Amino acid sequence: MKIHEYQAKEIFRKFNIPTPKGKVAFSKEEAVAAAKELGKFPMVVKAQVHAGGRGKAGGVKLVKSMDELENVVSSMLGMKLVTHQTGPEGKIVRKLLIEEGLNIEKEYYVAVVMDRSSEKIVLMLSEAGGMDIEEVAEKSPEKIIKVFVDPLIGVSAYHLRQAAFGLGLEKDLQKSLMGILKGLYTIFVDLDCSLVEINPLVLTKEKNLIALDAKINFDDNGLFRHKDILELRDIEEEDPLEVEASKYGLNYIKLDGNVGNIVNGAGLAMATMDLIKRAGAEPANFLDVGGGASAEMVENGFRILLSDKNVKAIFINIFGGILRCDVLAEGVVAAAKKVGVHVPVVVRMEGTNAEKGREILLSSGLDLRTAKDLKEAAKMIAQLAKE
Repeated sequence: MKIHEYQAKEIFRKFNIPTPKGKVAFSKEEAVAAAKELGKFPMVVKAQVHAGGRGKAGGVKLVKSMDELENVVSSMLGMKLVTHQTGPEGKIVRKLLIEEGLNIEKEYYVAVVMDRSSEKIVLMLSEAGGMDIEEVAEKSPEKIIKVFVDPLIGVSAYHLRQAAFGLGLEKDLQKSLMGILKGLYTIFVDLDCSLVEINPLVLTKEKNLIALDAKINFDDNGLFRHKDILELRDIEEEDPLEVEASKYGLNYIKLDGNVGNIVNGAGLAMATMDLIKRAGAEPANFLDVGGGASAEMVENGFRILLSDKNVKAIFINIFGGILRCDVLAEGVVAAAKKVGVHVPVVVRMEGTNAEKGREILLSSGLDLRTAKDLKEAAKMIAQLAKE
């Protein structure tokens, strides 16, 4: 789960990580009131959307007067912001962060992430702050400092010193950076995060280190432990179909293709998507109904796929283990009768009660095609999607 910059900064402040003074605004009137409360120009107006690259896309503006602020706020609220992370469809700006301007001397990149290959938490730092870290990693990997921390032992002073020394800061600033890193690590572990990032962390001319930006992503699997964090979710920033799927416990991610698919098991779902591509079509989604899915869950998954206007055909690929094939078939038939099928559907099922499941499909009176061979089924669905 992602949250907005202003929400991440509120969390930062609770863990003693310095941030600029600022206030969120949902209207022009609130933005003007926030500016009056801050009281001193220049200020920065920042679009609050779940995407990086806002500055390059016109979503971050420096203003030097109240008139300029009002003009920027009027043009930014309601605009469609298109960045390299939003895709061409962009995101609508519904809220702004009004923030004090800072005298910036230098910018750094600081983050805490999980490194799955080493099974450790990584403190990641770079002098190339303000840039896309992926670009830095590709073109100048020597500029990235990585300090690995065993999560079973936790972060120690030597980890923090090693990270701080790498940026070549003055002694007093090294101490400040160590405090910031300790706060970021604590947030990462205590709040079950997948990413905690400051880009950029700025050094001001007054010799202070301040988190100019803030990004926190949470591991969805840990949210049951953090009801207060769950309340920060902004469903307006999420795809409507993904929001709908989450209501029924479905693991659904929308993609740009034309073949909708329902699969039980994440690994099988990934393999199915690969087969669809190899057959010459494009998957429209990732949808794992899980091993213990009920007929109702399958029905809801089917309904969500049918509501996607890009879906030209549906491929259902089930290996019946915990989820019996007859249960799956009942869910598909119920959904098809309730919602109405307007695209071709191919069902491939093997495993527990597979024959019974195929009988249910064949006797339903619906145009539901079956296939035993996975490769054959993928070719069939790709051809149907093209037609």
